[in-house]
Amino acid sequence: MSNKISVIGAGTMGSGIAQVAASNSCQVTIVDSFPQVLESSQAKLKSILNRLVEKGKMNEDKTQHILANINWTSEMEEIVDSDLVIEAIVENLEIKQKLFSQMESLVSEDCILATNTSSLSVAGIASACNNQTRIMGIHFFNPVPLMKLVEVIPTEKTDERLVKEVKSILEGWGKTVVTAKDTPGFIVNRVARPFYGEALKIYEDGIADFATIDWAMKEFGGFRMGPFELMDYIGNDINYSATKAVYDGTNHDPRYKPSPTQRKMMDEGLLGRKSGKGYFDYSESAVNPEPKKNEELGREIFNRILVMLINAAADALNGSIATREDIDIAMTTGVNYPKGLLKWADDIGLNIPLSQLKELQSQYGDDRYIASPLLIKKVSENSTFY
Repeated sequence: MSNKISVIGAGTMGSGIAQVAASNSCQVTIVDSFPQVLESSQAKLKSILNRLVEKGKMNEDKTQHILANINWTSEMEEIVDSDLVIEAIVENLEIKQKLFSQMESLVSEDCILATNTSSLSVAGIASACNNQTRIMGIHFFNPVPLMKLVEVIPTEKTDERLVKEVKSILEGWGKTVVTAKDTPGFIVNRVARPFYGEALKIYEDGIADFATIDWAMKEFGGFRMGPFELMDYIGNDINYSATKAVYDGTNHDPRYKPSPTQRKMMDEGLLGRKSGKGYFDYSESAVNPEPKKNEELGREIFNRILVMLINAAADALNGSIATREDIDIAMTTGVNYPKGLLKWADDIGLNIPLSQLKELQSQYGDDRYIASPLLIKKVSENSTFY
């Protein structure tokens, strides 16, 4: 079992991955070329662990054990004896390819190389290496210590034996692991797009404001956060970039078309919580608008976003991006949806989302509402996803 783990990149994601690995008795090396980033990573981890001790969630011995398991360094050569290396640096294909080529030259033939990319092609990153059988995506979610879901993304060249080994390691760390095809957005970032995109379209169509749309999704859908507060939490720059990556990667599929409203918010620096203002105002004296609590309107908003989510899940299944179980597990575990979307579709009856999509397409004449071939097929056969 892999015990020596290296993480390249000491930012939020890399530090979180290192914390989880070290908490599970792995010897961890964090490499970053910026000394101040390494110092910040170390200071933040000590602060997190101290808070856990103060809250009684961890004892002092455990925190010392975790810290003793981690070595912060700017020397890439220190990854030489790793069993597994996870890259968590900037989302830039050329930079990642250069890094993977360097990593391959340092480690043994048995070492597994993985990328934490959320938007780039894993095969594209792996193409810089001579031995591509040991390369895969291991996509964690932020914050890594709290989020259970991990998407494992093999390429067509990845050795299946190594995929099983990595899944076993991650499950040993207490993670819920799903396997995704190497396609834009993998499972979660692809299937979740309509939660934001359709909410923005409803706003742009003048049907409801941000607060009302958020209220509808929580009140009638049971979602923990509405689309706009969630986009503000994620950051409008990050959310827009994820949408654009899926849109570009799916040959400009109209279902994933980025919103001009979100682009404008990003350009104006209205990024959400981290900038103090986004769709809502987060300053101390701010008074945000109240939702218009109209039941008929609320249900209309919820149904419209739900059918688009179901359609995206059906399309992911149709494209063999993952199994139906993994798609549903990913959405409930990775983004806290109240139900798996394919199971939800079965519960309400597949004819309902299909007829709503046809109605929306007829009303707007927009190809974003084209139903997935699999949804059409299931309804014609009078069958279900499960």
